[in-house]
Amino acid sequence: MRHVRPLATRLFPAATALAAALVLAGCAPATTTPESGTDAGTPVAGGTLVYASGDAEPDCLDPHVGGNYPQALVSSQYLETLYTKAADGKLVPWLAEDSTVSADGLTRTVKVREGINFTDGTQLTAEAVKANFEHLLDPKTASSTGFLALGKIDSMKAIDEATLELKLKAPDNSLLESFSMPWVSIQSPVALKRSQEENCAAPVGTGPFKVASWKKQDAVNMVRNEDYVQPVATPGHEGAAYLDGITWRFIPEAATRYAALQAGEVQIIDNAQPDTIAAAAKSQGIEHLDAPRPGASNRIELNSSKAPFNDALVREAFIHAVNVNAGIDSLFFGTAPRSYSPLASVEPLAYSAESLFGYDPAKAAELLDAAGWTERDSEGYRIKEGERLSLTFPVSTSQSIPAEQSLFEQLQATAKESGIEVKINLLDLSSWYGELFKNNYNLVSAPYTKVGPSVLSILFHSDSTIPAPSGYFANLSQVKDPSLDALLETAGSTEDEAQRKDLYAQAQKLVLEGYYLLPLYNQQNHFLHSSKLQNVGTTTAVATPTFFDTWLAK
Repeated sequence: MRHVRPLATRLFPAATALAAALVLAGCAPATTTPESGTDAGTPVAGGTLVYASGDAEPDCLDPHVGGNYPQALVSSQYLETLYTKAADGKLVPWLAEDSTVSADGLTRTVKVREGINFTDGTQLTAEAVKANFEHLLDPKTASSTGFLALGKIDSMKAIDEATLELKLKAPDNSLLESFSMPWVSIQSPVALKRSQEENCAAPVGTGPFKVASWKKQDAVNMVRNEDYVQPVATPGHEGAAYLDGITWRFIPEAATRYAALQAGEVQIIDNAQPDTIAAAAKSQGIEHLDAPRPGASNRIELNSSKAPFNDALVREAFIHAVNVNAGIDSLFFGTAPRSYSPLASVEPLAYSAESLFGYDPAKAAELLDAAGWTERDSEGYRIKEGERLSLTFPVSTSQSIPAEQSLFEQLQATAKESGIEVKINLLDLSSWYGELFKNNYNLVSAPYTKVGPSVLSILFHSDSTIPAPSGYFANLSQVKDPSLDALLETAGSTEDEAQRKDLYAQAQKLVLEGYYLLPLYNQQNHFLHSSKLQNVGTTTAVATPTFFDTWLAK
């Protein structure tokens, strides 16, 4: 059942199966004032929502800096974007009023909505948007996600108070998709002039909440923006949010988060574990929100830049040596349908090739023999010229939930049966990044969320082996294929939708048939919340929940 919102809302509905009680309690837009009652179906003003996150605590609350998903989750409460997605999945203007592009695709004109102020009183203007784009593209900001999203912008000029003209290095048909992401959200240009330390501690946006304080290793405290003006009005809800504020806690341990939800200490948790989701389905008073992220599927990428995966035969052998489906079936309780695509299932242009990814140890053996890995050592691992067939697999404990880590262990076990050693190295986020920078990996699981199929260029174009200012590079399989580059470049610039679809399908087919990655499932994005938390299910274009329309029933 979908949480349906009108087209002219900021946010789009998560692909979710909310319980009937939640739907009856308040999925429809409010038609009464917050003060008019306290029954479950009537919005109630007041109260502080306590959110418990299992993601790594951000180093910076400004999503321009770096640009990871934990930043998107929290910043979606106090920052807003130029565009968003409506209930039908179409991009619609939000802080922007509209946008046009020249016939040659090299000039993009953005009309900024009037009458919107940041919480420091600064007015939203074309100059303000320009200052944000300059901030994102400044190497000193150390952006990755936002920097890559705006990479084709060559120059900018505010034509008047509400009109921004962008000159592009090449046509970019994904630019409006990029404008819908929290990593390209719009902040007060006055606040951006502060030191990075100050801005990281309390970014200033136009959203329904604002940052009041941040106690690190504990919580971010947000309060209601009393002067909030929703750029596109929600029927039945004008003015400020219903909630007084949000306390955004960081609780890494999954069992502790769930216990806090059960005890009523928090009202919503993220990174819910598959077994917990299954248990919660039998529990009174707890609801489930499944909000798959757009962009890439969750996958294991095979580093083709060095041995042994510089040999396509070995890449294909590994794919057939690991029993992914058995692990998913036993560990995920039906919460993670198997993917056979580089793109998430919510992406309309996803291309799937199930036939390439069957578990087939006999085929793996043939391929390894053909690649020269014909002998085995005393532990049963394949060897070639005295070297063991060994793969290094650093895993971020901040980004891979325990069930996923268990899946990797099962893949390790089935790979061993084919004579392939997989060395799993569990690391904190900083150490994990360090291993990637040093190219000290053969396998890696790295989530990447972006609206639209252009994420394929970020993940597989040879230019993406060059690090962004943050130091991060996204082409972790390190594909360098001129024919793939050409497909992605044309797909990203064409205005012909049929051609765009065909080119992205060809690109995905090339990546899959080259065995540069092992698709697993959608990026897991599960939330459990108290049934007292009403009107939950509205999310941004990157599937982060927002709470403007949410209230606490009494």
